[in-house]
Amino acid sequence: MIQKFSKRRLKIAEQIIIVIFFAVIIPMTVSGLVINNINQHSNRSQLRETAILIADIVSEEIDVFENSINNELNQIQKTLEYYGNPEKSKNYLDTIINEMSYYSILDIIKSSELHKLDEFKNDDSKAVYTRKMSNGNILLAVLDIKALKENIFKTINQNKRPIYILSAEDNHLIASINYDERIFKNSIAQLPKKLEEDKTVIYGNIKNQPIAYHKKSQADVIIIVNTTEAISKHLIDYNRNKIILSILLTVLAVFFVVGLYTSYLYINIRQLFKAIVAISKGNYRRRIRLLTNIFTPFEIVFLGNEFNRMIAQIHKSYIQLNKKNKELKQLNELRSNMVDTISHEFRTPLTSIQGYTSRLLRQDIEIDDETKQKSLKIIKKQSERLSRMVEDILVIPDIEGERLNFELKSVSINSVIENSIILVKNDSNRQIINNVICDVDVIAENDRLEQVFVNLIENAVKYAKGESPVILDYELHENRLVVSVKNDYDIIPREKLKTLFDKFVRIDDSTTRTTRGTGLGLYIVKGLVEAMGGEIRVYSNEECGFCVKVYLPLVVEEKVYE
Repeated sequence: MIQKFSKRRLKIAEQIIIVIFFAVIIPMTVSGLVINNINQHSNRSQLRETAILIADIVSEEIDVFENSINNELNQIQKTLEYYGNPEKSKNYLDTIINEMSYYSILDIIKSSELHKLDEFKNDDSKAVYTRKMSNGNILLAVLDIKALKENIFKTINQNKRPIYILSAEDNHLIASINYDERIFKNSIAQLPKKLEEDKTVIYGNIKNQPIAYHKKSQADVIIIVNTTEAISKHLIDYNRNKIILSILLTVLAVFFVVGLYTSYLYINIRQLFKAIVAISKGNYRRRIRLLTNIFTPFEIVFLGNEFNRMIAQIHKSYIQLNKKNKELKQLNELRSNMVDTISHEFRTPLTSIQGYTSRLLRQDIEIDDETKQKSLKIIKKQSERLSRMVEDILVIPDIEGERLNFELKSVSINSVIENSIILVKNDSNRQIINNVICDVDVIAENDRLEQVFVNLIENAVKYAKGESPVILDYELHENRLVVSVKNDYDIIPREKLKTLFDKFVRIDDSTTRTTRGTGLGLYIVKGLVEAMGGEIRVYSNEECGFCVKVYLPLVVEEKVYE
């Protein structure tokens, strides 16, 4: 099983998946872990910087508020000293309290009444400010801590971090935002024993939950900014989720693009496989149809085009090879038919010539003159028959090679028809009716034209039914003479008529099976007629049975033919 598996070749899709796993998934996973670690350090640094920033902001707000209160009290002091009138001064202070809500008490007390300050100093909800006036009295300003809190935390009231403002003397809580008892006690417990002044310092035992303190020497307060677990977790989880989502989107995008690319690549390669299989089975008409788009590599397109061009050449060569094989087969059939024709058609006349020649050469008997003449006529007739068959066979290569070159002259059609009838072998004494009696000349070669009509008349005589005659007729059609050779014969199908001008084609019926012939007659006739500028057509219907019409060009009077 292990050996079998080791020999298995992976498919392209499988290889791409493995490549993606090792080249994309693993590196991106490692990168995600590294990025997540870096992100945690960045988050931790961000939390520390944010805690420091908030502590600094609160410190600045306290300074701004302190300066603002001091400036206001200085201005109020100067105004009161300017008035000098107690009644005017009281009206002025009432007006300020009404306009500035953070003042709960704004009054002038005598130096002997300083004990009144003690009750405000022990009140955690109050903040006391005093100014000594030039007349020895004291300007007393008592502020509501709630108002103080609103002014100090107004810029960071949306922040979720717990912020505490403590008294530096006894760590007493003066103001806070997002107060939580557990977190407050934990922050106080972790506060260093020795605090640096006028500087924001990070402390705490949990690295992802930094706590910042800022001790103000002038205001004698401590500002504590705590980072809760929820804030830390939200920031870390938020950034981690963004990283994970980015990695997942990247992986999905890679899989989508690679999957799309792989699908098109796989489809196109499958087309190559199918084409190769089709060619291996002998289907040279198969072509590769590629899906071409931006995902289709140039090499695949080039390979497909070159493959189609190669197959086209192979198909063309295959057609030519089949054509040559067909021609070779035809030549082989021609050779066989030629041998068969010579062996059969030549045997009868040669046998007659040999027989009658042997008779004339015998010395043991006396042959009378009439028998001699009869024997000599038969020898002559059979010799002429052999001569015509040899002429037919010799003219075939010239017809096939289109090498027939005649010296065309003016030929009397009457003379040609009469001589052809005389030359025809007519052992059956079939009646030949010659209606071609016209005083016209045609453009042809005399001997070849006689060969044409000898073949036509001889075929008509051999294949005519019963005692029916062979009829030769003519008609004038434009500038051509049309000579018809007819005999009584069964109607030949149109499909068969089209093949009668091919070599060695004979109608397969009882008549042709009992009548000897080469099957070359009409083929030779067609070649000779067309070489002389004429045309030949065959017909078969109820009126004529079987009819061959030869179209020959007439002699034009203005032209002279030698």
